[in-house]
Amino acid sequence: MEQRIAAVLVTSDVGRAAPPGVDPAAFARAVAEDTYEIVAALDLVTPVLVTTVPDMDEIVWPGTPVVRLAERDAADGGEALVRAAFDGVARAVPGAGEAVLVSGDAPDLPGLLIGKLFRALGRSAVAVCPADGGGAVAIAARLPYPEWARAGLDTPGILTDLRAAAPQRRAVAAGPGWHRLRGPGDLSLLDPGLEGWENTRALLGG
Repeated sequence: MEQRIAAVLVTSDVGRAAPPGVDPAAFARAVAEDTYEIVAALDLVTPVLVTTVPDMDEIVWPGTPVVRLAERDAADGGEALVRAAFDGVARAVPGAGEAVLVSGDAPDLPGLLIGKLFRALGRSAVAVCPADGGGAVAIAARLPYPEWARAGLDTPGILTDLRAAAPQRRAVAAGPGWHRLRGPGDLSLLDPGLEGWENTRALLGG
């Protein structure tokens, strides 16, 4: 089996869902740490942190590769940032054949959905976990990241755009969708009965 990477992308936008009275920086850290814990718990996968935020590497387990990127890579809506992230994790884990990039604002994402993206790469070059409201929660790809795959995690019609650019339609697969925390209203999507997201739950008062 090819070595697989599961990377969490943390930018300055993580934390924008902080409710009134909660420090956005502390919220961002809690949400990002919960998202990282999801990928770190996966079997047969190397976790990686990709971040544009200083000191965010403190949330990861010892030995976890950290790829640091510049905020300017996000200036085009995220396309350059996604490509830089995939290129960075490929260099951080030489020999890896597949990688999934998870947005850092998905603290309750079931690990099963990441597994489904990896399985989809058995027949496709790219697989997407769509996000409620547009964009993607995660993008998985065979490495090296395809040149034609030009879309960011916040690209509204990411599946349409990728399929239009792909050499063939089946090169892009869609997995089950999930939600991200992109605004305070999205906090209602967190299920108190769902395991995980302990740091976010604690910060929000249980």
